[in-house]
Amino acid sequence: MAVDELDQALIALLRRNARLSVADLAYKLKVSRGTVTNRMRRLEDAGVILGYTVRLRPESEPERIRAWMSVLVEGNQTRAVIASLLGEPGVVKLHDTNGRWDLLAELEATSMHELSDILERIRLIKGIHSTETSIHLRTYR
Repeated sequence: MAVDELDQALIALLRRNARLSVADLAYKLKVSRGTVTNRMRRLEDAGVILGYTVRLRPESEPERIRAWMSVLVEGNQTRAVIASLLGEPGVVKLHDTNGRWDLLAELEATSMHELSDILERIRLIKGIHSTETSIHLRTYR
């Protein structure tokens, strides 16, 4: 699906505040409410917009343990590894990257024990050559 400048502007507004009303979006984009509604429906139907969510400040959930796992994939196993990682409940985001590591997985757990279980399950995924995990300690900005 082709995403034009209006779609990109709509997506940018929704990224900043997914709770904006259709009327507010239309006003900011200088188009009709019907145009916004149709664009949103088209973007949702095409799978460009997968959903709307709430972003929480990390400090608002102090019991959550967050970590990043860098993953090195063996050979041409990337697609299979991605599919497996997307099925792991402890993986909240998965990024393709360049450099030494092939993938970067954002992890969340409620305890160190749960994080350990998540790491163990991920390390057993066929096609993963090696991993390196860093625990998020503090956010400054």
